Amino acid sequence: MSRLYTVDPALANGQAAQLFTAIKEAVGMVPNAFVAIGSNSPVALKAALDLDSALRKSSLSSVQVEAIKLAVSAHAGCDYCVAAHTAIGGHAGLSHATMRSLRASGASGDPSIDALVNFATRVATTTGTVPADDVAAVKAAGYTDAQVVDTLLAVASITFTNLVNRVNDTVIDFPAVN
Repeated sequence: MSRLYTVDPALANGQAAQLFTAIKEAVGMVPNAFVAIGSNSPVALKAALDLDSALRKSSLSSVQVEAIKLAVSAHAGCDYCVAAHTAIGGHAGLSHATMRSLRASGASGDPSIDALVNFATRVATTTGTVPADDVAAVKAAGYTDAQVVDTLLAVASITFTNLVNRVNDTVIDFPAVN
């Protein structure tokens, strides 16, 4: 059960109603995470949606973004985001086996994706300056500085939704993860 106030998207008004309508038109539903965010702060929901829109235009592929989001969510213990990004990751092209591995160990079996995910997870779990060796390792795997910065954007995006869902204990409305 949600710990934060939520409004039925059909009964929302103002900017929240506009955002909920756009989300429902785009994906066929308004995920509970977005309901929790938009019910309380349409500004925060718009920012989250804008971050995801920017990521779709970034130097990272959808597979790379979803691998990052799935691994960081699993490491953070956000069951909601793990379920959501398992579903979205499948649509992006991640195999079931790869996603299972990312959830369990943070590794995909693809050295290039693993370098990116390792870097993203390190960034998400480091409370101080990220060690130079971590930056060097992701760049040695062939990633550009633009991709490093876009990885940071992906980490920021998923960290926000991880936090919301962990504070809210958002009810999962995506298929069960197996």
